[in-house]
Amino acid sequence: MFGFLNGKATAKPGLKIIIVGCGKVGITLVERLSQEGHDITIIDQDEKLVKEVAGLYDVMGIVGNGASYGVQMEAGINDSDLIIAVTESDELNLLCCTVAKRMGDCAAIARVRTPDYSKEVGYLREKLGLAMIINPEYEASLEAARILYIPAALEVNSFAHGQAELIKFEIPEDNVLDGMPVSDIRGVVKADILVCGVERNHDVFIPGGDFMIRGGDIISFVSTRAQTLEFFRKIGFETHCVKSTMIVGGGDAAFYLAKQLMNMGVDIKIIERNQKRCEELSILLPKATIINGDGTDQELLHEEGIDYVESFVPLTGIDEENILLTLYAKHISDAKVITKINRINFRGLINSLDLGSVIYPRYITSEAIIAYVRAKKNSLNSNIETLYHMFDHRAEAIEFHVSGSCAVTDVPLKDLRLKKNLLICFISRNGKIIIPDGDEMILEGDSVMVVTTNTGFDNIADIIR
Repeated sequence: MFGFLNGKATAKPGLKIIIVGCGKVGITLVERLSQEGHDITIIDQDEKLVKEVAGLYDVMGIVGNGASYGVQMEAGINDSDLIIAVTESDELNLLCCTVAKRMGDCAAIARVRTPDYSKEVGYLREKLGLAMIINPEYEASLEAARILYIPAALEVNSFAHGQAELIKFEIPEDNVLDGMPVSDIRGVVKADILVCGVERNHDVFIPGGDFMIRGGDIISFVSTRAQTLEFFRKIGFETHCVKSTMIVGGGDAAFYLAKQLMNMGVDIKIIERNQKRCEELSILLPKATIINGDGTDQELLHEEGIDYVESFVPLTGIDEENILLTLYAKHISDAKVITKINRINFRGLINSLDLGSVIYPRYITSEAIIAYVRAKKNSLNSNIETLYHMFDHRAEAIEFHVSGSCAVTDVPLKDLRLKKNLLICFISRNGKIIIPDGDEMILEGDSVMVVTTNTGFDNIADIIR
């Protein structure tokens, strides 16, 4: 065990954070949290990986067992604000956090993926005193299920405890919205939605009322579930939830997604190579059809009905397989497809492919943790509730809970000097979602969602100049 420091001239402002585990999620967290100005120490047992990550991101690196008292002391647990354990082992992650809580006065977050533990998240969090337990596969399954409920959407993100959603979809050529200014949409379509982001030819816009929508634009809008379905109906999209889904791969992500979809009344078929896992899934998911076979076998896919299934979700552990399976499904069927991708080395190329809806579990995990970190850093009159990155991280959608009076409360929105490239999308008040006009005011106790191309907001007051 040894430690080394890639020297820094001055200490970064922000929280002191220890990250245990330099896998895909750990590296994503190091990248994002160091960009936001936090003091990061990484711990991993792979010496070569620690040196590589520490050198690349200019953070402190320690080689050793993250659950060890000595290693945590060397990492500075006594004066750290947060420890995040994201190794491949659920048990090690929980042990790291337990040791840290006994040694220092820091918050603790653990990644826990095993379904057995996931049933006990509330109990474990309470008894171990953890700030958060996060399960990337489960969170990815929730996102996939939301998309399959509204198959016209490319992405569906949830806000205000599920009362509002941020929907991304592509405008077809010659659609009723093609050539319409944003200010006319609500009046013409008669649906209570707010367009809050547009991607056109790889450029991202936070649109004003005079922004003209064109065919081929990728649009993000905010609304309630009922108004979203009404909006899609009126612009000519199918709005029914899929009735059948074929899943390739029988891992934890497939189990979680199948459970979600069965609760929605969807017929499930899972193709899995490993016979023992098939037997386990048959017991865990008695209403699903479990096929023991190679999901990359074209003949098998056709035998099991890929030609007419309404949705297709490859969830193998190999990104390349998932991508090829998605492309094949789109080539030979009209199925709604969702592609899960774990690595992001070739994201530019991936974005150029027609993969339908793409889900990155590591980003789902990192965004939940970053939202917590920003809320912990901020001690003023608002906290971040939810954070999503949009359009390949070129914009942020942030939900703030306004817990006290501040510079933005009790002032008509039209009188606030808002920063450029920022839009207030909705106000959640007493269980009601309000799509605001200029006369609406933010009140103490509200939750407010904004979309902006600015980055790093951790307080609602950051929206004003």
